[in-house]
Amino acid sequence: MPVMDLVRFGRAARALRARRGWRQGDLAAVAGVSRSQVGRIERGESRRLSLETLDRVADALGARADLRLLWQGEGLDRLLDAAYASLVDWVVRRLVALGWDVAVEVSFSSYGERGSIDVLAFHPARRALLVIEVKSVTPDMQAMLGGLDRKARLGPGIALERGWDPVTVARVLVLGDTRTNRRRLEAHAAMVRAVLPAGTRDITRWVADPIAPAPASGWFVSDVPGADRNGVRRVRVRVRRPRASAGRAGDSGSGPPGGH
Repeated sequence: MPVMDLVRFGRAARALRARRGWRQGDLAAVAGVSRSQVGRIERGESRRLSLETLDRVADALGARADLRLLWQGEGLDRLLDAAYASLVDWVVRRLVALGWDVAVEVSFSSYGERGSIDVLAFHPARRALLVIEVKSVTPDMQAMLGGLDRKARLGPGIALERGWDPVTVARVLVLGDTRTNRRRLEAHAAMVRAVLPAGTRDITRWVADPIAPAPASGWFVSDVPGADRNGVRRVRVRVRRPRASAGRAGDSGSGPPGGH
């Protein structure tokens, strides 16, 4: 990380700490680091500190550390896109084989909310909807989970535009299973478990025959095609329990999900 970035990081950390009325010891206690480490960060002398320490301090201040890796111009973007494409390809082929209708990169614009759903899948026989977020690298966890929640809330309306009429909705996060991603998940384990509880066998059974309600669980596989070339050895999938919608006339206790 360039020296100026470290200096700017330290100045920002000091400003945010002062804004909260904290002393360095207060920030250290909340972040779970030493007071001397906080002092080094604020002076821009954190080159030998771990990224985990910087991330803890940023989290404690309600901020996030943003470290960018640059390589051969757009070459890195193409490499990351290849890893992402491998994950999407695996998800699509798996779901199609299990009888799901699948759409990729589904864009939406609803009341000022714009974005794109990586994979949107519908099971016609069970009227189950999957809103899937695919990441080859782990971004800001809180923002990612919030974005997934927003897409799942809008998912039923987007599905209806395609002629899909779901009665239950599940949100799924697919991550490349790398050391960095596992470390990031472990650092935010409580938050991830609260939103995306895990349980591989149950969700595998549910996706094969998605009878509502789905269990709170997740997937694990180890054979993503092209993974070795793209640096993605395995895939972990974690899913939140889908919410059955309020009843409708003519339905026995289930209907299209409302906004949630």
